[in-house]
Amino acid sequence: MDKKTKIFFVIFACLIVGSVAFTFYKIEIKKDYIMEGQIDCDPTAEKCFIWKCDPASNVEGEKCTGDKEKDVWYYQIAKRNASHIPLCDPDKDETCDPWTCGEGEKDCSNTFCDDQNKVEQEVECSDPVQYNIDNPPAEEAVMCEEGDETCANRINDKSVEGIKNTGE
Repeated sequence: MDKKTKIFFVIFACLIVGSVAFTFYKIEIKKDYIMEGQIDCDPTAEKCFIWKCDPASNVEGEKCTGDKEKDVWYYQIAKRNASHIPLCDPDKDETCDPWTCGEGEKDCSNTFCDDQNKVEQEVECSDPVQYNIDNPPAEEAVMCEEGDETCANRINDKSVEGIKNTGE
Protein backbone atom coordinates (compact mmCIF):
# COMPACT_ATOMS: atom_id res chain seq x y z
CA MET A 1 0.00 0.00 0.00
CA ASP A 2 1.25 3.41 -0.85
CA LYS A 3 1.21 6.42 1.45
CA LYS A 4 -1.94 8.00 -0.12
CA THR A 5 -3.99 4.83 0.39
CA LYS A 6 -2.92 4.59 4.05
CA ILE A 7 -3.88 8.24 4.64
CA PHE A 8 -7.25 7.63 2.96
CA PHE A 9 -8.00 4.62 5.18
CA VAL A 10 -6.90 6.46 8.35
CA ILE A 11 -9.13 9.44 7.51
CA PHE A 12 -12.01 7.10 6.56
CA ALA A 13 -11.63 5.16 9.86
CA CYS A 14 -11.52 8.43 11.84
CA LEU A 15 -14.74 9.59 10.15
CA ILE A 16 -16.49 6.31 11.01
CA VAL A 17 -15.29 6.37 14.65
CA GLY A 18 -16.25 10.06 14.93
CA SER A 19 -19.70 9.39 13.48
CA VAL A 20 -20.33 6.51 15.88
CA ALA A 21 -19.07 8.58 18.85
CA PHE A 22 -21.26 11.56 17.91
CA THR A 23 -24.33 9.32 17.50
CA PHE A 24 -23.65 7.62 20.84
CA TYR A 25 -23.33 11.00 22.55
CA LYS A 26 -26.51 12.35 20.97
CA ILE A 27 -28.66 9.28 21.69
CA GLU A 28 -27.26 7.77 24.90
CA ILE A 29 -25.96 10.80 26.76
CA LYS A 30 -28.04 13.79 25.61
CA LYS A 31 -31.11 11.66 24.75
CA ASP A 32 -31.79 14.04 21.87
CA TYR A 33 -34.51 12.17 20.02
CA ILE A 34 -38.30 12.17 19.93
CA MET A 35 -40.34 9.43 21.60
CA GLU A 36 -43.84 8.73 20.29
CA GLY A 37 -46.51 6.71 22.02
CA GLN A 38 -50.21 5.96 21.99
CA ILE A 39 -51.80 7.07 25.26
CA ASP A 40 -55.34 6.94 26.64
CA CYS A 41 -57.82 9.51 25.39
CA ASP A 42 -61.18 10.62 26.82
CA PRO A 43 -63.78 10.10 24.05
CA THR A 44 -66.36 12.14 25.99
CA ALA A 45 -64.28 15.32 25.60
CA GLU A 46 -61.80 14.82 22.73
CA LYS A 47 -61.64 13.50 19.16
CA CYS A 48 -59.74 10.27 19.74
CA PHE A 49 -58.37 7.59 17.47
CA ILE A 50 -60.40 4.37 17.80
CA TRP A 51 -58.63 1.02 17.92
CA LYS A 52 -60.88 -2.01 17.55
CA CYS A 53 -59.92 -5.61 18.05
CA ASP A 54 -59.55 -7.93 15.07
CA PRO A 55 -61.98 -10.87 15.32
CA ALA A 56 -59.92 -12.88 12.83
CA SER A 57 -56.61 -12.39 14.69
CA ASN A 58 -54.91 -15.04 16.79
CA VAL A 59 -52.26 -12.62 18.06
CA GLU A 60 -52.48 -11.91 21.80
CA GLY A 61 -53.55 -8.31 22.34
CA GLU A 62 -55.23 -8.00 18.94
CA LYS A 63 -57.90 -10.68 19.19
CA CYS A 64 -61.33 -9.90 20.59
CA THR A 65 -62.13 -10.83 24.18
CA GLY A 66 -65.88 -10.27 24.07
CA ASP A 67 -65.57 -7.44 26.61
CA LYS A 68 -66.44 -4.11 24.95
CA GLU A 69 -64.16 -2.25 27.39
CA LYS A 70 -61.14 -4.27 26.22
CA ASP A 71 -62.11 -4.67 22.55
CA VAL A 72 -62.27 -0.92 21.81
CA TRP A 73 -59.57 1.53 22.87
CA TYR A 74 -59.61 5.30 22.46
CA TYR A 75 -56.15 6.83 22.14
CA GLN A 76 -54.19 9.91 21.16
CA ILE A 77 -50.60 10.16 19.95
CA ALA A 78 -48.09 11.80 22.29
CA LYS A 79 -44.64 12.99 21.23
CA ARG A 80 -41.93 14.16 23.59
CA ASN A 81 -38.18 14.65 23.60
CA ALA A 82 -36.62 11.71 25.44
CA SER A 83 -34.43 13.97 27.57
CA HIS A 84 -37.58 15.40 29.22
CA ILE A 85 -39.23 12.07 30.03
CA PRO A 86 -38.80 11.27 33.74
CA LEU A 87 -37.17 8.03 34.78
CA CYS A 88 -40.08 6.57 36.73
CA ASP A 89 -42.52 3.69 36.40
CA PRO A 90 -46.16 4.81 35.95
CA ASP A 91 -47.34 1.35 37.06
CA LYS A 92 -45.65 1.73 40.45
CA ASP A 93 -45.70 5.50 40.98
CA GLU A 94 -49.09 7.24 40.63
CA THR A 95 -47.45 10.67 40.33
CA CYS A 96 -45.35 9.58 37.33
CA ASP A 97 -46.76 10.98 34.08
CA PRO A 98 -44.13 10.66 31.35
CA TRP A 99 -46.32 12.15 28.59
CA THR A 100 -47.38 15.46 30.15
CA CYS A 101 -45.64 18.38 28.48
CA GLY A 102 -44.05 21.09 30.57
CA GLU A 103 -44.96 24.71 29.94
CA GLY A 104 -43.17 25.93 26.81
CA GLU A 105 -41.50 22.55 26.29
CA LYS A 106 -40.08 22.20 22.81
CA ASP A 107 -40.74 19.02 20.77
CA CYS A 108 -43.72 17.99 22.90
CA SER A 109 -47.24 17.52 21.57
CA ASN A 110 -50.43 15.48 21.76
CA THR A 111 -52.14 14.66 18.48
CA PHE A 112 -55.85 14.05 18.36
CA CYS A 113 -57.72 12.45 15.49
CA ASP A 114 -58.71 14.46 12.42
CA ASP A 115 -59.57 13.67 8.81
CA GLN A 116 -55.94 13.78 7.65
CA ASN A 117 -54.16 11.75 10.33
CA LYS A 118 -56.90 9.10 10.59
CA VAL A 119 -55.89 8.01 7.08
CA GLU A 120 -52.24 7.79 8.17
CA GLN A 121 -53.18 5.72 11.25
CA GLU A 122 -55.72 3.65 9.25
CA VAL A 123 -58.37 4.04 11.98
CA GLU A 124 -61.56 6.00 12.62
CA CYS A 125 -62.10 9.07 14.79
CA SER A 126 -64.47 9.38 17.71
CA ASP A 127 -66.93 12.26 17.90
CA PRO A 128 -67.37 13.48 21.50
CA VAL A 129 -70.91 14.72 20.88
CA GLN A 130 -72.05 11.45 19.30
CA TYR A 131 -70.16 9.40 21.91
CA ASN A 132 -71.99 11.20 24.73
CA ILE A 133 -75.33 10.60 22.99
CA ASP A 134 -74.60 6.89 22.45
CA ASN A 135 -73.06 6.40 25.91
CA PRO A 136 -74.86 8.62 28.40
CA PRO A 137 -73.29 8.79 31.85
CA ALA A 138 -74.72 6.22 34.23
CA GLU A 139 -77.12 7.88 36.61
CA GLU A 140 -77.16 6.93 40.23
CA ALA A 141 -80.19 5.01 41.42
CA VAL A 142 -82.74 6.98 43.43
CA MET A 143 -83.65 5.26 46.66
CA CYS A 144 -87.24 5.57 47.95
CA GLU A 145 -87.86 5.91 51.64
CA GLU A 146 -90.11 3.31 53.23
CA GLY A 147 -93.71 4.49 53.01
CA ASP A 148 -93.01 7.18 50.34
CA GLU A 149 -95.84 6.37 47.94
CA THR A 150 -95.02 9.22 45.51
CA CYS A 151 -91.56 7.82 44.95
CA ALA A 152 -92.86 4.25 44.83
CA ASN A 153 -95.40 5.24 42.17
CA ARG A 154 -92.59 6.71 40.04
CA ILE A 155 -90.96 3.27 39.95
CA ASN A 156 -93.79 2.07 37.76
CA ASP A 157 -93.33 5.03 35.37
CA LYS A 158 -91.17 3.70 32.52
CA SER A 159 -89.82 7.16 31.74
CA VAL A 160 -87.94 7.23 35.04
CA GLU A 161 -85.12 4.72 35.19
CA GLY A 162 -82.77 3.84 38.00
CA ILE A 163 -85.27 4.21 40.85
CA LYS A 164 -85.29 1.41 43.38
CA ASN A 165 -87.83 0.87 46.09
CA THR A 166 -86.23 0.14 49.46
CA GLY A 167 -89.57 -0.38 51.17
CA GLU A 168 -90.64 -3.87 52.08
